[in-house]
Amino acid sequence: MIRIGNASGFYGDRFSAVREMLEGGHLDVLTGDYLAELTMLILGRDRLEDADLGYARTFLRQMEDALGLALERGVRIVSNAGGLNPAGLARAIDRLGLGARVAHVTGDDLRERFPDALTANAYLGAWGIAECLRAGADVVVTGRVTDASLVVGPAAAHFDWGREDFDALAGATVAGHVLECGAQATGGNYAFFAEIDADRPGFPIAEVEADGSSLITKHDGTGGAVTVDTVTAQLLYEIGPPAYLGPDVVSHFDTIRLAPHARGVRISGVRGSAPPETLKVCLNSLGGFRNATTFVLCGLEIERKAALVRRQLEAAIGAEGLSWTLARTEHVDADTQEAASALLHATIRTTDPRRAKAFSRAAVELALASYPGFHVTAPPGDGSPYGVCEAAYVPRDSVAHQAVLPGGEVVRV
Repeated sequence: MIRIGNASGFYGDRFSAVREMLEGGHLDVLTGDYLAELTMLILGRDRLEDADLGYARTFLRQMEDALGLALERGVRIVSNAGGLNPAGLARAIDRLGLGARVAHVTGDDLRERFPDALTANAYLGAWGIAECLRAGADVVVTGRVTDASLVVGPAAAHFDWGREDFDALAGATVAGHVLECGAQATGGNYAFFAEIDADRPGFPIAEVEADGSSLITKHDGTGGAVTVDTVTAQLLYEIGPPAYLGPDVVSHFDTIRLAPHARGVRISGVRGSAPPETLKVCLNSLGGFRNATTFVLCGLEIERKAALVRRQLEAAIGAEGLSWTLARTEHVDADTQEAASALLHATIRTTDPRRAKAFSRAAVELALASYPGFHVTAPPGDGSPYGVCEAAYVPRDSVAHQAVLPGGEVVRV
């Protein structure tokens, strides 16, 4: 059995979770998922300002705080916090001077093939991570791998799985899918939160076995719950057909068997089949500029007030790119002004930054010339860039998935 914990489900998750997981009990591996499609856009904008950036800086600060403890306890760290610059993050961890053997995974960056994109990253699988761990790495940082690969890689290295051990790989993928969103598997965002201790859920752990089956659990004394229902809720997150496509295996979610256990939930029976011949690529580009404000409409004639301010703003800057949402939050015979108010959300998307800025001026200029009781929740700003995310597909064999081992040796996997 290999005991794999998770300490992050997104860039911005609980900072203290790394130390909490290391201090909370035994682990063999601690993972952290920092990447989402939006995160890649954020990191892409970071890299425009400084070519040495492009990784999750929070992770580096967490390593400053807790990597020494991980080394002391023999816990290996695996994270996709490398984002767009895993080599840069690996160098930064080396500079901490703790003597950790740091490896990283590359090959996901496909900007040369998609020159119009700000970021273009293929979703790699687990084999680069496994190669780094087999070479003795204490820390493995990657760029864009699938979220579940952070669990599959350590399990594959530990049990020496081959590329055609599809059932075992599928089982580990399912365990990785449960862990990838952190506390969302232990009661976070759970529909029946009132039935559990939801104040501060602990982070999940998967005890993966040689056949790919696992026990989902958490450290003793932590909040939240690991039940068949919390695990089921996470298993249904971000999936479509039961045949769950991945770069290493197709995991058949209709074969998953869940059973309650004294320490959590057992997952077994998962069947896998050969992966597709293509890899998905996340493309992010800058779509233009966005600005927004919310008008507060109080009292009577809500719809007529909304129609008035809409006509006025469109007359000032034009209707193109404007969108409107009227949230009828007001109550009849309300006892406060707030309870008597509805919210009119106005948003502009445009390729012209001057027009995004003009939106703010035009909205504020209506303050004494529009509906009675005019006010906004907050003054609009100057606008900011927004991104557009698209998917593409490339042949698997055309992607140079590489492991850069602790000594610097580069191995194509």
